[in-house]
Amino acid sequence: VPELAQFNFEINSVPRHLEPGALDVMHRALAERWRHCEQAASALGARPVLTGILPTVRSGDLSLDHMSPLQRYRAINEQVFRLRHGAPIELDIDGVEQLHHRHADVMLEAATTSLQIHVQVDADEAARAFNVCKMISAITVGAAANSPYLFERQLWAETRIPLFEQAVDVGASDYSKRVTFGVRYAQDSILECFEANRTRYPVILPDLMDTPAEELAHLRLHNGTIWRWNRPLIGFDDAGRPHCRIEHRVIAAGPTPRDAIANCALFLGLFEAFMRASGPIESLLSFAVARDNFYAAARLGLDAPLRWVDGAVYTLCDLLASQLLDTAAGGLSAAGLGNAEIARWLDVIRGRVERNATGADWQVAWIARHGRDFRGLVDAYVRHQADNTPVHEWSLT
Repeated sequence: VPELAQFNFEINSVPRHLEPGALDVMHRALAERWRHCEQAASALGARPVLTGILPTVRSGDLSLDHMSPLQRYRAINEQVFRLRHGAPIELDIDGVEQLHHRHADVMLEAATTSLQIHVQVDADEAARAFNVCKMISAITVGAAANSPYLFERQLWAETRIPLFEQAVDVGASDYSKRVTFGVRYAQDSILECFEANRTRYPVILPDLMDTPAEELAHLRLHNGTIWRWNRPLIGFDDAGRPHCRIEHRVIAAGPTPRDAIANCALFLGLFEAFMRASGPIESLLSFAVARDNFYAAARLGLDAPLRWVDGAVYTLCDLLASQLLDTAAGGLSAAGLGNAEIARWLDVIRGRVERNATGADWQVAWIARHGRDFRGLVDAYVRHQADNTPVHEWSLT
């Protein structure tokens, strides 16, 4: 489906139960869809790239001339700058290098692409699921880091995080930022998020609709203009029955379909394990610590120091190796997946951990060896990606 920029596209999957064979089926479907994308792009003389931020993207590429011709996107741009009183976007990212950049529209957002995992939950479990997703966010954003460069500057391991947060900044307080990790856990109900939407966030896309009130069209439209890193969603199935989903938005796209499904396995395994815990595990990790963990992991990837539920501080790499890969395996097993399928997907994450080799690490290592040849980096990336070999096995050729 179309995205903000004409040079981006989104692939949607079919909802599935987490059951034996689910991860294998998801991989076959994604790999097949990606092959179709490669074929369609080839017919246009282009190559698709599954990545968090394209290393060769330039500021000039991110202009209204390249915005998809959908009124929704034009309206978002106009309304963001109305709330900013016409002031340009000020991008300020302090990483390995520094980037200061001024931009006249919201198209900076188009530099970011992600893997978004939706989990459907019962209404009475939605608040806890929302909190668990926040706890897990540091783990998944760091283990899947794949966006170290923007405008040829090395910034964060997952530069997509500060870039997206600043790309649609309306100059508001922490309580009404449009892209946000949030300000606390949900306390009693997931409806707290929607109440916050109503009271703290100005409407960006005003629209008169004559749909029945029970379809919640206005609520869903407004919620779609608030990009929480873990976003509660209200949806309807084919029979018109409502349901609640949590959208986990922190993981970068790529580097391969195989890596993407491994990232899903890590998230889903941890989610299942923590949701099945005897008590609310978020009570063992304060929101402030979960937030600090998230930004540390986005900045430093597997090397990030994280404080965990036992009060100790580990690098993300050590935490995965010593505890969380086993925790994820236990969660997937409890959901009914077999040992072989679990090992097949979590071993991809294990390989990254053992070699300290995320997509971000590979990109940085390639540049260190070959110099600042970002076009060459993309060529090598696409060549490896076409083989669907996990990124920790990629050579630096």
